[in-house]
Amino acid sequence: MTQEQAPKKTGAYICSGCGIGECLNVDELSKVAKDELKTPVVKTHPFLCGSEGVELIKSDIANEGVNTLSIVACSVRVNYDIFDFGPEVLLDRVDIRERVAWCHEPNDEETQALAGDYIRMGLAKIKEMNHTSPYKIESVSETIMVVGGGITGLTAALNAARAGHKVELVEKEARLGGFMNNLKKIFPQTAPYDTVSVNDIEDRVKEVEDDPDITVHLNTTIKSISGGPGMFDVSLKDGSQSKINIGAIVLATGFKPYDMSKLTHLGAGLPDVISGVDLEKMALDEAIKRPSDGKPARRVVFALCAGSRCDEHLNYCSSVCCSASLKQADYIRKSDPDASVTIVYRDIRTTGTTEHFYKSIQQDPGIFLTKGDVDNVKHEGDELYITIKNTLLGGPVTIKADMLVLATGIVPTAFDEKVVATIPNDQMQDFDREQVGKASILNLEYRQGPELPDLAYGFADSHFICFPYETRRTGIYSAGAVRHPQDSATARNDAVGAALKAIQCVKMVGRGRAVHPRSGDDSYPEFAMERCTQCKRCTVECPFGAINEDEKANPIPFPTRCRRCATCLGACPVQIISFKNYSIQMIGAMIKSIDMPDEFDEKPRVLAFICENDAMPALDMAGINRLKYSPVVRFIQLRCLGSINLQWVADALSSGWDGIMMIGCKHGDDYQCHNIKGSAIAEERTGKVQETLDRLMLESDRIRVESLAINDYHRIPELIDGFVEEIGNMEPNPYKGF
Repeated sequence: MTQEQAPKKTGAYICSGCGIGECLNVDELSKVAKDELKTPVVKTHPFLCGSEGVELIKSDIANEGVNTLSIVACSVRVNYDIFDFGPEVLLDRVDIRERVAWCHEPNDEETQALAGDYIRMGLAKIKEMNHTSPYKIESVSETIMVVGGGITGLTAALNAARAGHKVELVEKEARLGGFMNNLKKIFPQTAPYDTVSVNDIEDRVKEVEDDPDITVHLNTTIKSISGGPGMFDVSLKDGSQSKINIGAIVLATGFKPYDMSKLTHLGAGLPDVISGVDLEKMALDEAIKRPSDGKPARRVVFALCAGSRCDEHLNYCSSVCCSASLKQADYIRKSDPDASVTIVYRDIRTTGTTEHFYKSIQQDPGIFLTKGDVDNVKHEGDELYITIKNTLLGGPVTIKADMLVLATGIVPTAFDEKVVATIPNDQMQDFDREQVGKASILNLEYRQGPELPDLAYGFADSHFICFPYETRRTGIYSAGAVRHPQDSATARNDAVGAALKAIQCVKMVGRGRAVHPRSGDDSYPEFAMERCTQCKRCTVECPFGAINEDEKANPIPFPTRCRRCATCLGACPVQIISFKNYSIQMIGAMIKSIDMPDEFDEKPRVLAFICENDAMPALDMAGINRLKYSPVVRFIQLRCLGSINLQWVADALSSGWDGIMMIGCKHGDDYQCHNIKGSAIAEERTGKVQETLDRLMLESDRIRVESLAINDYHRIPELIDGFVEEIGNMEPNPYKGF
C-alpha cells in the first residue's frame, strides 16, 4: 500500500557553477521558476553540489517544508549520490550544463530561451510525478535453480551454494559432468599453459554431490515454469512429478556438436571420415584406429571450420574447434611418435592462454599446419585422398591420409535445428517467430512462448555488450556454451557471473526493485483495466515477457518480471498503463510547457525524444567535448525509445512543434538496445504516424528516427543541425498559436 503523501512544496535550485553563470543569466532563469511558474522556493548557488549548496537544500527540506526538488544544474548521470535526499523527497534533475551552457553560444537569446524552457519542462514534469512504492511479494524464494549438470552448471551451483543459497540442480541425464565426461584431457589450465591438463570433472561432480545445500535431480526434465523472479513455480518430471519454488534460474545446458551428416562435401559418410567428437572417444579408449579396418591411423588430417563460418551451415566461429584439434593432434603424436598429423586451417583461432599451447604444438616436427580449404574427399582402396584449395602456394594440393577428422562446430542445446516451422512467416506474430526452432527445455508458461528468445543462431542471451548472462526473461540467466561458443575455462567464469546475477535478482526482488538496465528502480506499471480494449499490444510488444493474458485477452502483469522499460506504456493505444513517476500525462505536460514562439517569429522548435541508455550518454559526451549544435532543439529523456506513445507525437504537433526527432540505441543484428527492440518499435510506430501526417497535408519528414551508439557523440551536431535545416526549409507548423 502506498502511504498518504504530504502536499507537494516545490523548491527549484539553480546552480551557476561550471560555466553556467558565464553562459546564462541565472537571475532571469530564477524569474521563470518563481514569477512565471509560481514555484514556492527558488534559490541560486554558485556551487550547488558543494557542501554549502547541499546544506542549503537540506535546510529548506528541514525548515521550510520543501519535499519536492528540481535541481537545475548538471546531468543526471553525475553527482547522483550528492543529490540524494532520501525517499521522502521527490527529486528531478534539469540539465543546463551539458545540454545548454557547454554546447551553445554564451549569452545568446536562443541559448537563454533553451535554458528557460528546460526549467519549464522540469517543473511541469515534477508536478505530474508521484512517489513510488516498491512492489513486494509476501514470500520471496532465494533458491537458485541450475538447469544442466555439465561444468558450467556444476560451477554455478557450487558458487551459489557458497554464497549461502539453496540450489536445485536439474540434469536430464543419469550422471553429472555433461560433455566433459567424454574428454580425455582439457585445454591447459596452469602456467605456462603449454601442456594439456588432467580432466578434473570427477572432482567437480564430487564437490557438488557432497554439498548439503545442493539438491541434485538426475534423469529429470522441466515440465513447466510459471510465475516470475522470486516466485517461480517449477514442475519437474523425474519419474514421478514434483514441484519446487525458485527465486532465479541459471540455464547451463551447454552445446551439442553440429550434425556431421550435413557435411557430405567434406567427406562425411565416407569410411574413415570422423568428427572431432569421435576421435575424442577413441582417445579415451587409448586406441586411435581407423574405423574401417581397425588398423592404426598413422596419417591423420584435420579439417578445421568444418561447417563453421559459412552461410550454408554455421555462420559463426565455434571458438573451441581449433584448440580441440590441436589437443587431439597432440594425443595422436603422444600415442604413436611415428604418426604424422596435417591440420588444414582457414585461420587458427586460439583464445586466451590457449595461444601458448598453440605455440608449443608448432614445435612438434610431426604436426604440419597448412592454410587452405578442403575441396574434395575421395576414398580409394584403403586410403583417403583429400584435395585442398586456396593454399598459400595458390594451386590445389592433394594429400593421402588414413583418416580425416572434421572439426565440426557447436550448436547451443537451446536450439533444435530439426524443428520445422509449419506456420507461414506472414501469419506469424513476433513472439511466434522467436520460438521457432527452440528446443523444449524450460517450458515457460509465458504468453510469448515457452522458451528463451535469443540474439542469433539459437544462443540464449540478451544484450551481449552491457548485460552478459542476462536473457530476455527476467530472473533467467544463461551461462556457458548455451550463451556463446566457449571452452571449459571460460564456461566456469561464465557460471560464476550468471550465479551472481541470479543472486542479485532475488535480492532486488526482495526489496521490490528492478534489475538491469534500470537497476534499483522501484516503480512498476499500473493498469487501469476498466478502460482496456484487449488489443494485446502490451503483451505482444513487451520485450521481457512480463505480461501474460487471460482467456479474454485481458493483460495479466507480473511486476517481478518487469524491467521498467515502459514499452507497454508506449504500446497502449488507450493510455491505460502508467508509472507513478513516468506517465503519458507527465511527458505530455513537458511537451506543452515550453514558451512556443508564434508563426511570425521565424523561430522553429524541434522536440527530441532521447533514450536514456546509449543516446543520452552520447549527448552528455557532446556537451563535455563542447560540441556546438542548434539551440532550437529541446530534449526529453525517455526510459527507452520503445516507450514512445503516439499521444506524445499528437501533443507535440498540436502544440506547435515544427519537428520531432526520436534518438535511440542502435538495433539490428549487432543491436545495442538495452531493452531489446525499443528503437525498432519506435521506427514501426513512426511509420504509422507519417502516414497520418501525409493525409493531413503535413510533411512526413517532420518526424525522424535516428540511432546512436554511446561512442557516437561526434555525430550529434551533424544529426541535429541537418534535421533543423530541413525543418527550416518547411513552412512553420500551422498549429502554432492554437
